[in-house]
Amino acid sequence: MRLDINLATRPYEDAREFWVRWGTAIAILGVLTLGLIGWTVRSWENAGRDRHAIAQLQQKIAQRDRERAEDQAVLDMSANRSTRDQSQFLNGLIRRKAFSWTRVFEELEQVMPANLHVVSLRPEFNEQNEMQLEMRVAGDNRNAAVELVHRMESSKHFQSAQLLSEQGASSEPGSGVIATVISTYVPDQPNGGGK
Repeated sequence: MRLDINLATRPYEDAREFWVRWGTAIAILGVLTLGLIGWTVRSWENAGRDRHAIAQLQQKIAQRDRERAEDQAVLDMSANRSTRDQSQFLNGLIRRKAFSWTRVFEELEQVMPANLHVVSLRPEFNEQNEMQLEMRVAGDNRNAAVELVHRMESSKHFQSAQLLSEQGASSEPGSGVIATVISTYVPDQPNGGGK
């Protein structure tokens, strides 16, 4: 009977192969870590510049708000109240007078589907001092009103278009639909040399 006995206290290991494999992996991880640290520092510096720019803009906004509040306080004084009210009334008349029905209908004609027509149109200024159009339109079916809203959304003159309500033109099936659509109207800005 023959026994193979290993008399070495430590078995043979190829240390060179171990260090080549693990050393390469550690070197790659080290380079990657340095790259990530550099990217983090650069991002932190950019974020600091952005925070500084935001703080400056917030200061300007706060300054404008203070100026507006001071101006409003002057307008709210009892001595100036009648002048303020008259000015607001006249400015409202000027805005209404500047409203061009012809231009609105020309721009509506570009977005209006063929099987839909305007029944009524009511322009009003909203709280943001924007011209808001409320239209009642009649058509063959609901899809025409939905198509009008989609076309208005893609137009530069009509923003925030919404289909508020819809109802059948009469109780008979297939009689069509009457819908209410609202949209903010943005007219072309007049250039300096125009009429």
